[in-house]
Amino acid sequence: MTRNYFGTDGIRGLANVKITPELALKVGQAAGLIFQRGEGRHRVVIGKDTRLSGYMIEYALVAGFTSVGMDPLLLGPMPTPAVAMLTRSMRADVGVMISASHNSFEDNGIKLFGPDGHKLSDDIERDIERLLDSDLSRRLAASNNLGRARRIDDVRARYIEFAKHTLPRNMSFEGLRVVIDCANGAAYKVAPEALWELGAEVIAIGVEPDGFNINRDVGSTSPQALRAKVRELRADVGIALDGDADRVILVDETGAVVDGDQVMAVVAQSWREQGLLAKPGIVATIMSNLGLERHLNGLGLTLERTAVGDRYVIERMRAEGYNLGGEQSGHVILSDYSTTGDGLVTAMQVLAEAKRQNRRLSEVCHCFEPLPQVLKSVRVHGRLLEKASVAGAIDSARTQLGDNGRIIVRPSGTEPVVRVMAEGDDRDLVETLVAQVCNALRESAEAA
Repeated sequence: MTRNYFGTDGIRGLANVKITPELALKVGQAAGLIFQRGEGRHRVVIGKDTRLSGYMIEYALVAGFTSVGMDPLLLGPMPTPAVAMLTRSMRADVGVMISASHNSFEDNGIKLFGPDGHKLSDDIERDIERLLDSDLSRRLAASNNLGRARRIDDVRARYIEFAKHTLPRNMSFEGLRVVIDCANGAAYKVAPEALWELGAEVIAIGVEPDGFNINRDVGSTSPQALRAKVRELRADVGIALDGDADRVILVDETGAVVDGDQVMAVVAQSWREQGLLAKPGIVATIMSNLGLERHLNGLGLTLERTAVGDRYVIERMRAEGYNLGGEQSGHVILSDYSTTGDGLVTAMQVLAEAKRQNRRLSEVCHCFEPLPQVLKSVRVHGRLLEKASVAGAIDSARTQLGDNGRIIVRPSGTEPVVRVMAEGDDRDLVETLVAQVCNALRESAEAA
């Protein structure tokens, strides 16, 4: 079955064009019908980030869920991992996060979680898609069985306590000067509060959302402002979250960026030494640097690769019993604590390791020398990959890299672009090959 709505991370698109009130209402109805299991009242937890369109989508979802007899519990702006956690904690039947993650404010999206706090399987998403394309008018609740919506007031405190409890009881961040960049997004209140409660001196940026400025020149995809602030204030660490706070990028005291690969290496080595790894290895995507794989192999650990998307990482972790995985982009899954990426909790684990070693972040987080890696995006559709000229350029690049590198060309699951990534020991060759493949894509698009 062709997927007309769901991508790699829920349903995402331009607000009020693709993500309309009509669609949100039907998503609420369809998900509500699928997750009404057993007797009694049925609950849905709904959180959102700070986009202007969040109000519109939230109310439309409420209308959809209540129309099929579910009771929405409204959290307001909260990180995606908080929604996943609260779905389980509040014994809800389904959870919803309204967010387009790192995208700009014009986009929005709907992410769904099952009662276990995990993102939905492909099969359940297909079931929802079938209902979205059907007439649901005969399956609405009777007038006396409509749902009731209510706002939950103490969710910030609940999530902060959850995050703090992932650390040893005696762990304190006293003496650390931390700059936290919340991307004007969902964690703009909870992240600075949590770090302050742990004793850190906290300087917060990206904490003035206005509905339009989420991810604009701030956050994990734009760490320049954070790097400048860390250097200006001589901070010990910078933490950059994205719009829904399920990913994190760190900045050390020198202003150097620490990506998800280095973070996974830190946690893997720490957990290995403490006997906390469930299996001798981690799960990452095809985009993680080959240097990470070589480093882990040197520690006697394996790296299993999946398709891009944290949901695929989590699925492999669950299927094979790993408790650590993630993406270079900063989605890091610590399944002992969370069912999804959690930027704040991940950053706290790294800070705790730096405190444990009594070393600077630059010393703790430079675990390996990454191979030269080039990633470019071309705004064309993915079907061009089938063209002979494009396929030929990709095959030629693979041949030239041989065993000393690799190239990955894939359509994005969240944007109308094709991403071209190559890495290898020879930076000049890598840059040349990426440029050749990108040119082949553009030329094929112009000829189409």
